[in-house]
Amino acid sequence: MRIFFTGGSGKAGRHVVTHLAEQGHQVTNADLVPSGRPAVADVRVDLTDIGETYSAMAGLATFEELELAEKPGYDAVVHFAAVPAILLTSDARTYATNVLSTYNVLEAATRLGVRKVVFASSETTYGICFAQGERRPQYVPVDEDHPTVPEDSYAMSKVANEVTARSFQARTGADVYGLRINNVIEPHEYAEVFPPFLADPSLRRRNIFAYIDARDLAQMVQRCLEVDGLGYEVFNVANADMSVAATTQQVRDRFYDGVELRRPMGRDETFYSIDKARELLGYAPQHSWRDVLPDPGAGT
Repeated sequence: MRIFFTGGSGKAGRHVVTHLAEQGHQVTNADLVPSGRPAVADVRVDLTDIGETYSAMAGLATFEELELAEKPGYDAVVHFAAVPAILLTSDARTYATNVLSTYNVLEAATRLGVRKVVFASSETTYGICFAQGERRPQYVPVDEDHPTVPEDSYAMSKVANEVTARSFQARTGADVYGLRINNVIEPHEYAEVFPPFLADPSLRRRNIFAYIDARDLAQMVQRCLEVDGLGYEVFNVANADMSVAATTQQVRDRFYDGVELRRPMGRDETFYSIDKARELLGYAPQHSWRDVLPDPGAGT
């Protein structure tokens, strides 16, 4: 596939563009800084500018494409570019940048006839991650039907983007899939950041005790590109286990006492449900911190 990927220079994006290129796809990375990834074409684009967005998406990706009889179009757009969290710039700029860039990407993609758009939403939409004080989910495991009523500018922008994406899908009939991505962990971070999580599960309360290995996120994007005909859908994206050594029962007893349990859960199962992605996309996460670090709770 010929893929227009926004934000491929970011923490999550650089792993995904590399994976897609290794799978044989032609990937154009639209970002403010180059990815530097082999086999990925970089183009500098300000996605808050609708003209730049259209021009980049309608244009050539490489010099080699000059040899083609006709200018090729993109088969898919993957939109990861964003201000990635609160407290990086002003709340107003965070919201405005994320909402406007997403509108521009969807507008350009659908007007140019792209029939598959995958966009990054966020775990923060559930209103827990960046809440003032402690917030608990209404029920567990948290699935895509859980209310999304956040109070911070970043998560608000992601909820707005989901509404925008649903509207573009209704207008065009294209496949538009949103990914509510949990906390992205790169392979080298297991040894660097996970030991405190294993010792103190409270450090992961705001992430619903979940995480997503960047390599499994890449697999999730690949599955979205390969599965057609779902229309508009949003999917939680996480690994199958929790990011803490405590068991699900221990986490429930300490943090979710009184919170409704919707179904029985496995000993180490994530509270951030990935059932929908498994059923509709065939998503099957392959990685775990347990592959790298000893499990302090093993045998208990």
